[in-house]
Amino acid sequence: MDTGKYIESTALLKGTFFENTRIIITEYNQEGAMGFVFNKLFPRKFNELAEFADCPPFPLYDGGPVDREHLYFIHRRPDLIEGGIKISAGIYYGGDFATAVACMKNGDLREDDIKLFIGYCGWNWKEIDGELAEGSWKPLEGVNLLQVIL
Repeated sequence: MDTGKYIESTALLKGTFFENTRIIITEYNQEGAMGFVFNKLFPRKFNELAEFADCPPFPLYDGGPVDREHLYFIHRRPDLIEGGIKISAGIYYGGDFATAVACMKNGDLREDDIKLFIGYCGWNWKEIDGELAEGSWKPLEGVNLLQVIL
């Protein structure tokens, strides 16, 4: 497994949080793996969170079952948001969140430039590899992934 790869759940995960999910892997190293569900909307919009009430109504995604107290984001605008980590061609993870919010407010960032997540998915070292080997996940290939994700 590599950073920037996309996976989708299989029938083995039916009845779990991960049923019918697609995930982008944003970190993969000896500490484990991290990623975000990018096809599962959260029931509220970004501006429905009290501290962001003055922001545009960008969609929020249910990024995963871990650390649901924090917001995370991926984007394709490193020219606007400093500090992001390139995870695949044209897609960056994180960066200066205050700048991202300001750019959403002033219209420099559009919905197709950024995805906002509540929570994330996390795996211990080699755990995701085992889940792929057992068939819980399969690589997502054969589609324009940049268009799928943003």
